[in-house]
Formats: sequence, structure tokens, C-alpha cells
Amino acid sequence: MPPEPIVTTEWLEDHLDDPAVRVVDIRGYVSTKPDGPGVEVATYRGAPEEYHAGHIPGAVSIDWTVDIVNLDDPIPAQIADAARFAAAMSERGVGDDTHVIAVDHQGGQFATRLWWALRYYGHDNVSVLDGGWNRWMEEDGPISTEPPQHPPATFTPKVCPDWRATAEQVMARRDETGLILIDARDAGQFNGTRRRGPRGGHIPGAIHLPRELFFAEGGGFRPVEEVRRELAERSITPDRPVIAYCNGGVAATVVLFNLARLGFTRLANYDGSWNEWSYRSDLPVS
Repeated sequence: MPPEPIVTTEWLEDHLDDPAVRVVDIRGYVSTKPDGPGVEVATYRGAPEEYHAGHIPGAVSIDWTVDIVNLDDPIPAQIADAARFAAAMSERGVGDDTHVIAVDHQGGQFATRLWWALRYYGHDNVSVLDGGWNRWMEEDGPISTEPPQHPPATFTPKVCPDWRATAEQVMARRDETGLILIDARDAGQFNGTRRRGPRGGHIPGAIHLPRELFFAEGGGFRPVEEVRRELAERSITPDRPVIAYCNGGVAATVVLFNLARLGFTRLANYDGSWNEWSYRSDLPVS
């Protein structure tokens, strides 16, 4: 049975010396700049320099833009193949029985991206640190600059294809009875007043459910019952299958993570998202 999807700073501090627990620091950024009227370009980057300046004791570092992506794919930030992903985990001492604690700045989209990637490769033993690194700092948690000395572990990837959707699968399923297609981007991108790539707008049939809906003030995630009420008002219920997308399959994992907290089981991430859809003229846009 998977562990609790969210752990507190208190829980983590009590388990720092547990050899079955591995803290993975996956802090990172998506920054944007204007590139013409209503157009923006995004830059993806990790934060290895911040990790080296200070991290949770024993934590290993993953650069979300390099270590767990397919560097040969022209679509940015696509999940790495099984061999590359397994090597990244094994090198950091993450094995088949390891309880991974994903940590980003605020307990947000990079931590949930790792949560999703591990679930995609059949590793359900993963949680997100509520409030992330920022909360750890606010609560004066211990900090280290020492590189950890974890021995390599055996990570056996077991692909769970239902967790990931392709553009062709999204097209084929758009009219499926009961399917909920969720756009996790902000309102400007959803309605086309601002865009990345050659086309703006959204996938026809998608509903707008921005990732910000799930964040609590001050970091971390909103209480599960608050989220449940918000979703019920939109007729988003656990009996219905869901595909979520954003720009690069990262913010979409915030939606999927929170739906999983509520007991949703038929969840998929369109990993190519708008980074792919916008550039493909054979795919429709609303």
C-alpha cells in the first residue's frame, strides 16, 4: 500500500536517519519573458547551486531538466526512458523498497513531477514534503552542505502506461464518455490571450483547472476536503477518468497528485502538453 502522499516537516525530521527513506531535492524553476505581443517564451532550469549551498541532511539532488528527462526528444522535459530513469534513481541510492520524499521549494510542481515519474515507473513508495524547502527553512530544520554517501541501489522500472498519454491518445479519447480533460495552465494561456509557441488557446473539450487552485497560502497544498468540494462543484468525481496537461507535463502533475489524494485512480498526464500540441498543425485548438 502506498504511503501517505504528503509528509510533514516534523515527520521528516524524525526519519532523517531511516535508511529506508531517501530525500530527493528537486528544486527548480520555470521562468518566462515576453517575445512579442501576447507571446512569451519559457526557460526551464534546475537549482543545483542552491542544493550545494544547503540542503536537508542526507538529501540527494535531481535536476529536473537533465536527470529524469529524454534529452534527445525535441519536445522539452519529456520523461526519460526506463533505463535512464532507473540509472538516475540507482545512482542516488533509490531502490525498489525506498520511500522517496520529494522536496522542491514550496511543495509544488517539481516535487509532484517526481511523484508522477516514479508512479509511472511503478514505484508507488513516494511522498511530497508539505511546504517543501521553504517551510523546512522557516521551521529551522537542520541543513547540511555535505554531499551524502549513499551506496547505489537497485531500481527496477515497471512502466505503467496508463499514467502517461500521447497526443494521439488524447485525440482518440476526447469524445470518450465521462472523460475529463484538464488544462492546468493559467487563464491567459487557456483563453489564448497569452501563448507559448505558435498557437494559443486550449485543446477542444478541456476544462480549465489551474494548478494554483490546489496550493495553500504560504506553500504546500490545501486541505483535502476543501479540494474535494471545489472539484465536486465542477462535477469532477473519482468515478471519471482524467487526462491533465499544461505546457510541459509538469504543472499537470499538481492536478494529478491532488486527485490521487482524493482517491481518483484513472489518471494520465499528457506529457507533451502544449509544448507539443501548439506546434502540431494537425491537432485542433479552441
